[in-house]
Amino acid sequence: MNKLFINYLKTKRWMHFDLKAVIFDMDGVLYDSMPAHDLSWREAMDEFGLKYLPNEFFLQEGRLGHATINAIFQRNLNRESTSEEEEKIYARKSELFRQYNNDETMPGARETLEYVQQEGLIPILVTGSGQPTLLDRLATHFPGAFTPDTMVTAFNVKQGKPHPEPFLKGLEMGGNLQPNQAIVIENAPLGIEAAVKAGIFTIAVNTGPLDDSVLKDAGASIVFHSMPELTAAMPEILHLTRTIRV
Repeated sequence: MNKLFINYLKTKRWMHFDLKAVIFDMDGVLYDSMPAHDLSWREAMDEFGLKYLPNEFFLQEGRLGHATINAIFQRNLNRESTSEEEEKIYARKSELFRQYNNDETMPGARETLEYVQQEGLIPILVTGSGQPTLLDRLATHFPGAFTPDTMVTAFNVKQGKPHPEPFLKGLEMGGNLQPNQAIVIENAPLGIEAAVKAGIFTIAVNTGPLDDSVLKDAGASIVFHSMPELTAAMPEILHLTRTIRV
């Protein structure tokens, strides 16, 4: 793992880390909500007669809802979706999600957040979600972890993942941080791509059906297979960010 951190610093031309914050994705990292997202997207698309690819909504995770719908319209109908169509489909998808989501947090997520806070670091949320049913429950499931000033959602950005804007906004919310002052915890290829474009050291937690290679190809420096596995590695990760110099 030591070499991975050194490689990042050399590639980005930083002498060292000055870690102040840990940036968390939400779906698939803090919440075990991706199966419900996937099912609700697929059923909504079926109802509107739109075809999708295998694992499409795991691959599209993090993209703003209207962009996901537009991409499928272009593939199916060779045209862009209208705002009215996007609103109608996303409303139906959201309705289905409320039915299917069980509000289960991801095992190990609370422990990881608590450790980050105990170490004096700022937890920041960066999600492409616009699902109020999840966003409103963060304070209940992860009390004291996030405030409105440390949350970047679909409502705060013009361009979603894989554009770096959400993570650049996250750095700003953390106190106008530089990329070497944060690390990112992500589970989705588009989120990983966005974080890497923002210049931040990015760790993947593969909690879905995608192959590890998909996350590595998106730019993840490290891939874990569960949040408990990440939690166990956090002391070493933070030690390395505090001691490595190049």
